[in-house]
Amino acid sequence: MTSAAQPILGIDIGGSGIKGAPVDLDSGTLTADRLRIPTPKKSTPKACADVVAQVVDAFVDQIGDGPIGIALPAPVVHGTVPMIANLHSSWVGVNAEELFSERLGRHTVLVNDADAAGLAEVYYGAAKDHPGLVIMTTLGTGIGTALIMDGVLVPNSELGHIEIDGKDAETKASANAKAIEHLSYKRWAKRLQKYYTTMERYFWPDLFVVGGGVSKCHEKFLPLLDLNTPIVPAQLLNQAGIVGAAVAAASADARP
Repeated sequence: MTSAAQPILGIDIGGSGIKGAPVDLDSGTLTADRLRIPTPKKSTPKACADVVAQVVDAFVDQIGDGPIGIALPAPVVHGTVPMIANLHSSWVGVNAEELFSERLGRHTVLVNDADAAGLAEVYYGAAKDHPGLVIMTTLGTGIGTALIMDGVLVPNSELGHIEIDGKDAETKASANAKAIEHLSYKRWAKRLQKYYTTMERYFWPDLFVVGGGVSKCHEKFLPLLDLNTPIVPAQLLNQAGIVGAAVAAASADARP
């Protein structure tokens, strides 16, 4: 990825809010306060595209005719959404990249939200300049993951769903599971230990980065883990989706 003279607009579509801001790709910082608009109650692709257009209009003077990156809470396979969890079911099977590009009248790149967070941490955060395989995990309602090898994203990993002891891992080890079962950090860390140890056996990574809202309390559970792989908290927090989406757009736009 090369730096851009103008900032690139990154947008993060979530179940409750659609957030966006221009991103300086040299520093990974927002060049303006982010704009947040509530996600439409009927969160169809068209309804969300209309909100995204409002975000674009708010920053059009800063971004010119450059590409736009959009982080989405779903896998994105060649622009198409094969499944969706926190938005309207009508997203399934839609080439959302084409839909957004046509609606906005400019090149638009979609990326999974966990992948966007991983890109942000590799380029500007906790994994910057770290060689080899970095696995980003976001501990929240589920467990989102991003695999990045020497700075190159392997998209759409769903490693929160690996089976451990006959259970979908995120049903036992996510931050949501901790909250629902009222687990102490010590008890929760035992589940995280099993999850990350299993990930080590499958992938032999060089670094784990842990994001999600609970990462703000990382000192309460990361020191309880005994792993061969270094594990560190994410740094970009709630800006990661926006920043990573901008990185994805700039990277795709630079391809021949």
